[in-house]
Amino acid sequence: MADEDETKEYRWESGYEKTWEAIKEDDDGLLESNVADLVARAKRKRAALKATGAIQLGMMRHLFVVVDASACMFLQDLKPTRFLCVLKLLEVFVHEFFDLNPISQLGILTTKMKRCEQITVLAGNQKTHIEALQQLKDFSCEGEPSLQNSLERAMNGLKNMPAHSSREILVLFGSLTTCDPGDVQKTIKALKDNNIRVSIIGLAAEVRICREIAKKTGGTYNVLIDDHHLKELILSQVQPPAVAGSIEASLVKMGFPGGTPNVNDGTCDSSADHAPAYCLCHIDSETSSLMGPNGYNCPQCGSRYCELPVECKQCGLTLVSAPHLARSYHHLFPIKPFMERSRVPDTAHCFACAKLFVEAETNVYECENCHQIVCLDCDLFIRETLHTCPGCASDPVTAQMKTN
Repeated sequence: MADEDETKEYRWESGYEKTWEAIKEDDDGLLESNVADLVARAKRKRAALKATGAIQLGMMRHLFVVVDASACMFLQDLKPTRFLCVLKLLEVFVHEFFDLNPISQLGILTTKMKRCEQITVLAGNQKTHIEALQQLKDFSCEGEPSLQNSLERAMNGLKNMPAHSSREILVLFGSLTTCDPGDVQKTIKALKDNNIRVSIIGLAAEVRICREIAKKTGGTYNVLIDDHHLKELILSQVQPPAVAGSIEASLVKMGFPGGTPNVNDGTCDSSADHAPAYCLCHIDSETSSLMGPNGYNCPQCGSRYCELPVECKQCGLTLVSAPHLARSYHHLFPIKPFMERSRVPDTAHCFACAKLFVEAETNVYECENCHQIVCLDCDLFIRETLHTCPGCASDPVTAQMKTN
């Protein structure tokens, strides 16, 4: 595989190609059918990437997002500027990330002036991260970035995370240079030893050290084409990655916070519910203040927190809510890929959306359990968003077999 990557030539190194010959007019002299064919081909490529079978995904993720805030982020090849475009797309990413990974945690870092600055700590509250991103719009971009300092800072926050969770770093890198204080190869080795996956999205051109970091840590490296492609690359990081190697299954102790417990007899005391207490999430910050009755109490030690999920700072228990686990269920048992087959004349419409099949749609997708036929758009929607086959869910017999 390494030899293939080294010998693979770039587009500008290949021979002369007549790319315009791929575009052909239909009988009416229009290009609509050709454009529709290109769109369908892109969708089929996405469906092929999704059809990976039953793989083990990282259910609990700890992710640091590193944003380049150097002087090059003021360039206007992305509108209005690179930095503002990235911040806007990151707001969408944070929302989608916690919607698909409700028991995961995310933190934000920036790098400029050869240093790395922490904007938000690892936390599971998307509101905190979105507000921090909105405040960064007035941030001044200056100096050079430091890729090594950013990776070291993120690694220090990830290396002590539990072994059953995935440790990831996503770097949005706009510069073509990096000013590092030491040997970056030692940092790459430390990242690999700590099982930290680094994925990098380049905003300018390909940088060799970025590709090397992503390759050696098991991440991905891509360079954007335009702002729409950048959005696709960022949102592609929402899906949990496959677990690297074989991790032995183990039970994880979790707590479901309830009311304020009475320390003496372990029961809930209504008078204690209104007792003021400091939130351990923000006890070290300057804005910390006494909380009212709205909070979550650790069932093991009684510590108060204002958000879930979180790891208790006193006893180390992971605190979650039941809806969080329910929304993460599809990561443990992903839906099986639908079988692609040729459409027969008897199949008139899609079972999911009831759309009539047109002549251009030669292939359809069939569930191997309920044998219902769906179109390509519904196949992607079921696997990316719904995570449940509508045919199996509407059939009482199949639904009962699935729950058992």
